[in-house]
Amino acid sequence: MTLRKLVFAVSLVVATPVLAEDAGFLKMFELKSHEKLADVRAQSTLAPFTTDGCSGGMSATWSVVAHLFPTFEDIHMETPPWQDCCVTHDRAYHLGNEDPTPNASYTARLVADQALQACVAETAESRRDVLKSEYGMSDSQIDMAFRMIGATMYDAVRFGGGPCSGLPWRWGYGWPSCLID
Repeated sequence: MTLRKLVFAVSLVVATPVLAEDAGFLKMFELKSHEKLADVRAQSTLAPFTTDGCSGGMSATWSVVAHLFPTFEDIHMETPPWQDCCVTHDRAYHLGNEDPTPNASYTARLVADQALQACVAETAESRRDVLKSEYGMSDSQIDMAFRMIGATMYDAVRFGGGPCSGLPWRWGYGWPSCLID
């Protein structure tokens, strides 16, 4: 076994409990945000639903590129192929769950984020023939690409989508903005 492999193996053994501990800490921290959101909800009215499609400028940039490069639009459409996944995810984020209790809200956010990841990966099927034809990609390459995109989007929403962050794409964005104390 090379030194590099040994260091990697040891780092996994050491890091795994730390990551698990960090996940517990992160959940505990996020639950405080869900508590604050529950307080805001009790005193507020839900705003009408709005969506930007896929956040972070993805939909807007995709549309600009599609208009600038007609060949891109011919192959890849005017909006991301997973745009419907983003809008469904936005609907969940807008409300922030039917049950405002912190644990239920936390779980609903996690489920919504996992559903986004799965939905993005599933859009590979609708794009398969075009991508095979245009780029000579194999089924496994297409599936891997869409799984990677879904995983990246999942990481982004888990990192930046918590409630009461002050960000416009936060969990419960249909309620007045809030920050935790």
